[in-house]
Amino acid sequence: MNRETTHLTLRYALVHCFFWMGFATVMGFASVFLLSAGFTNTGVGIVIAASGTVSALLQPAVAAVADRGGRWGLKGLTALLGGGILLLAAAVTALSLLGGAPVAVGVLYGGCLLLLQLALPLVNALGTEAVNRGQSLNWGAARGVGSVAYAAVSCILGILTRAVGTITVPLLILLSFALLLLSLAAFPLRKREAAPADQRPAALSPAAFFRRYPRFGVLLIATTLLYTGHMILGNFTFQIIQSKGGGSVEMGIANAIAACAELPTMFLFAAMVRRRPCSFWVKLSGLFFTLKAVLSWLTPSVELFYLVQLLQMLGWGLISVALVYYINALMDRADAVKGQAYATMTFTLGSVAGSLAGGWLLDLVGAAAVLAAVSAVSLAGALILCAGTERVGEPVAR
Repeated sequence: MNRETTHLTLRYALVHCFFWMGFATVMGFASVFLLSAGFTNTGVGIVIAASGTVSALLQPAVAAVADRGGRWGLKGLTALLGGGILLLAAAVTALSLLGGAPVAVGVLYGGCLLLLQLALPLVNALGTEAVNRGQSLNWGAARGVGSVAYAAVSCILGILTRAVGTITVPLLILLSFALLLLSLAAFPLRKREAAPADQRPAALSPAAFFRRYPRFGVLLIATTLLYTGHMILGNFTFQIIQSKGGGSVEMGIANAIAACAELPTMFLFAAMVRRRPCSFWVKLSGLFFTLKAVLSWLTPSVELFYLVQLLQMLGWGLISVALVYYINALMDRADAVKGQAYATMTFTLGSVAGSLAGGWLLDLVGAAAVLAAVSAVSLAGALILCAGTERVGEPVAR
């Protein structure tokens, strides 16, 4: 990378670093925090699912505002959502210290989950928008720094929640999003001026969008299924680890291993996509989602469960980069942010389905049956993913 590319990549890496610190805390430790606040597994699932449902409904509207540019462009909207999480986390902290009612804590924490999921496609689109405007950065390397942050926070917070208590969860949310706001201010993406009304491309309705990209709808069904299984494994890692003899420290270690396993893929993806089209890597990720689910089910011990987390390298670690590249290659520039938002909707819908089904099934039949269901759902998603992925993003060199 030349000096200019390195400079911009480092600035964008800071955005990912602090966003994924927050993501590891808000989403990764939702079960730990809410269980300590008095919720059941089913209650945890309801909080996560409710926030995800509202987020899915709002994501297309947020993407449309970002597409229009003007006052509330990508940076402005991302900062607005990050500031909202900051305020809600402050309220959660205060209520937790004062012994507030669990329902109130759950509603405020659910608000953090909601805004977090709305911010995700905007954080992803910041980098691709910079590239589309002629700026140069390594998207995968910047995203890899986010995984380093996720791994570090998962490990540290697992220790802190046991040693100090779950009050460390909202405190770390406060720190993460305060730093995110500073990193956004330092990221040099100029706001796009709103075009005159008579020069703006007509906004595509959902029906028109999917007529333009018909197989993309099939891909979204596949990613919804894959993310449903992935989110059950992620949101209920604590309960899965408990079924294998571990606790919050072991959960933090497992999450850290999974996040570290993503790093080679993310840092090397710019080279990988020069060897094979990004559509190939999207399809391959479905296989590894399925392998991880099946082996998580069959693994009898915490130590072997740690090894299974290495499959994250070519599952979530691969699709989280490859799908961003794929959408940018598949779609017109005017549709790209909307495409990212639809992709994030499937992540959100997977979170909703996984949270409701995972929490209910854990209370009803236990972790082993849940993992068997995750394996079946992941296999279905992998097969549909192959049908819905078009060959785009041809490699630059063989």
